[in-house]
Amino acid sequence: MKPKRIHAVVLLFSLNALLLGNQQKTIKDDLDYPFVITSPPQRIISLAPNITEILFNLDLGEKVVGVTRYCDFPEKALKKEKIGGLVDPNLEKIIDLKPDLIIGFRGNPLRIIERLRSLHLPLFVLEMGTNLETVFIIIEKIGIITQEEKKAEILVESLKKRYDKTQTKLRNVQHEPRVFLSIHGNGLWTCGKGSFLDDLVGKARGVNIAGNMPRKWLHYNREQLIHDNPEVIITLSKSRAEFSKVKDWIINEAHLKEIKAVKTDRIYFLDENLATRPGPRLIDALEELARILHPQFFKEER
Repeated sequence: MKPKRIHAVVLLFSLNALLLGNQQKTIKDDLDYPFVITSPPQRIISLAPNITEILFNLDLGEKVVGVTRYCDFPEKALKKEKIGGLVDPNLEKIIDLKPDLIIGFRGNPLRIIERLRSLHLPLFVLEMGTNLETVFIIIEKIGIITQEEKKAEILVESLKKRYDKTQTKLRNVQHEPRVFLSIHGNGLWTCGKGSFLDDLVGKARGVNIAGNMPRKWLHYNREQLIHDNPEVIITLSKSRAEFSKVKDWIINEAHLKEIKAVKTDRIYFLDENLATRPGPRLIDALEELARILHPQFFKEER
């Protein structure tokens, strides 16, 4: 990066802050760094797919000038300038886009976050959290920094209504099935204690068999899986075709044939993008998972 160029960009941000000083207020992001709010941002860069989805839900799509190559929803996001990936964003491209707001996510490496801060770019970082309700907090914070608090409030209220409706439907659940949540394609990768996916299973009134493991993401031991004998296997996949391959691998694995979920053919597809992105569609994932685990409470929706 050329020093003169970086200095010019930093100077521009500093001048804008001075000119708008009488409108400023400061809040802290989830890494405890102060962030100065001045006028509503006009050029926003998103460093994660869930952030992009939230911005479009807040009708800020026209102000989004850069997204990662993984930001594929909504469809309009595909037309936005790509700034690289979650772990390898192109800093020069980010500077070229002249953002007045960059929203990072904890999935971005800290070295990238620190580099962006060292360039004095207008960065606000959000944490992933450990439960589903964190999504509401993320949306509210994005509403604050974009000065779209009312739209954020309306969005959160609509999502909470759907969340509450699902919880009400599940209030009479008598049996919570033991669930193995399969992630990352073939193999036995799953989520443990402290992950928001573990909380998602719990909110859908299932029991994550890896929920007592003190790690958010882990490779499950095959012998342990056989011992825990899940009643349901949920496979997070990008497509039905990918799911079919994973399901075939599971049912054809000789050592897994006696697992209850395999014997009863309770192996189900759950859209990976819905379930792994802490954004508005996580409520879609909750509704879908609840229907899978307890279809008797959702008969009227069929």
